[in-house]
Amino acid sequence: MKSKGEWRNWSGSVRTSAPMLQPRDEAELAQMILRHDHIRASGAGHSFMPLCAPPSNGAGMGRAAMVNLSQMDGALQIHRDRQSARVPAGWSIARITELLWQHGLSLANQGDVNPQALAGAMATGTHGTGNDLGSLSTMARGFQMIDAQGQSRWCDAQTNPELFAAQRLSLGLLGVATQIEVAVVPAFHLAEQVEARPMEAVYEGYEDWTQQNRHAEFWVFPHSDMAIVKRLNVTDPCPPPTSNQDVSETLFRHILNLCAFWPALTPMLQRLMMKSDVTGARQGPAYRIFPSDRTIRFEEMEYEIPLANGMAALREVIAWIRKKGLPVSFPFEYRTVAGDDIDISPMNAGPVAAISMHQYAKMPWKHLFQEAEAIFRDHGGRPHWAKRHRLTRDDVDQLYPHAEQFRIIRRMMDGEGKFLNSHLRDLWE
Repeated sequence: MKSKGEWRNWSGSVRTSAPMLQPRDEAELAQMILRHDHIRASGAGHSFMPLCAPPSNGAGMGRAAMVNLSQMDGALQIHRDRQSARVPAGWSIARITELLWQHGLSLANQGDVNPQALAGAMATGTHGTGNDLGSLSTMARGFQMIDAQGQSRWCDAQTNPELFAAQRLSLGLLGVATQIEVAVVPAFHLAEQVEARPMEAVYEGYEDWTQQNRHAEFWVFPHSDMAIVKRLNVTDPCPPPTSNQDVSETLFRHILNLCAFWPALTPMLQRLMMKSDVTGARQGPAYRIFPSDRTIRFEEMEYEIPLANGMAALREVIAWIRKKGLPVSFPFEYRTVAGDDIDISPMNAGPVAAISMHQYAKMPWKHLFQEAEAIFRDHGGRPHWAKRHRLTRDDVDQLYPHAEQFRIIRRMMDGEGKFLNSHLRDLWE
C-alpha cells in the first residue's frame, strides 16, 4: 500500500514528499526494502530531528521512500513467565499498554505522551522519569527485524548479541524492526499529584522528592519564580481517571497566542499564569496516568545532563533567558533517568537530569536553542537523539567513546547506506 502527499512530523518543522509505504506483512516489507535505494521507517512523527525523512529523490539519490508499520499483521504475545511480551514494533505505546492492561500487565515506566510507535521510542532512547528507571530502550529483550538485504533476523542477548546490544537504541540504522520483545511487570495503579511550589523550594527539595516518590518531575517557566511539581506513586486499584490531562491547556493556549503576537509580554504573562490554580490530582491504571494529552504544537530540545550538574545547568539557562529578556514561552521540564549500558545512549555514563526546552511552534526557536545548547554542553550534557540538537560527527566521537563500535555494526548491517539519510549520514556513515 502506498500513499502520496507531503509527510510532516508532529510539530510541522520536518517535511518530505517521499512516498509512504504501508506493508501488510514481513514479506511485503522485505520487497519494499529491496526495491528502494533509501528507506526510513516512521512512527507517529514525534521526532523533532529529521530522523524519519529519507533523502530527497534527485540526481544520484536513487529511489527513496518511507515505511509505516501500523497496518502490519501482528498480535500481542505474552510469555509464560509473564515477564516479557512480544508486540508488533509499529504499534503505538497507547495501543500496547491498553492491551497489556487487559492481561494484567504494564510497562514499568512511560513518558508523558503515548502516540509514538514502540520501535521509534526505543530507537531514540525515549524515557519517563524515575531515579531507578531507565529509558524504554532498556526494556528491550529482543527484536525481529528485516535487514538491508531483505532478510528476516532475530536478535537478543543470546542470539546475535552484538546486534541486539546496538539495536536497543539504533536510530533505525540497522534495519526495520517488525516485532519487539519488551519487559513487562504486573499491572499497577498510580496516584498523581500536581501542585505549584516556589522554585527555590524545588532547587532544595527535588533530590529528596525523587527518593521519596516513584516518579517526580517539575516544570518551570523561565520568567516565573514558581514551578509546577508532579509526583506519581503506586496506589490501590481504582477506576480510570475522568481527565486525560495532568494540567489544563486552555489558559496556556491563550497566553501562548498572546506571546506569539507580542513577544515582549512573555515574562509578565508567565508570572500571571502561575498565579492561577495549577493544582490537580488524578488516579487510575498506570497506563492512563503516565501520559497526558498534549495538543499544543511546539518545538523541543532536550539535553541529558550528568545528575550532579542538572540543577546548575537549569539555573544558568534560566538566568541567561532572564538577563536578555528572551521570549521563551514554554516551561522547562526537568526529570531524572537511570543510567544504562547502551553504546549511543545519553544515559550510558550514569544517571542524568533530563532538561527539556520547548518553544511554541508559532514562535522563533532556532537561535534560542542554539545558545541554550552551548550552556547544556558546558555542563556535560548530551542531547536526546529525537529532539533538536546541532551535533557534528566530531561531537559524537567526543561524547560517545563507543561511537565507532556502533558504526562498525551499522556498516556490517547496511554497507550500502540504505537506511541512512542526509542527517544521519553526516554522523554515522
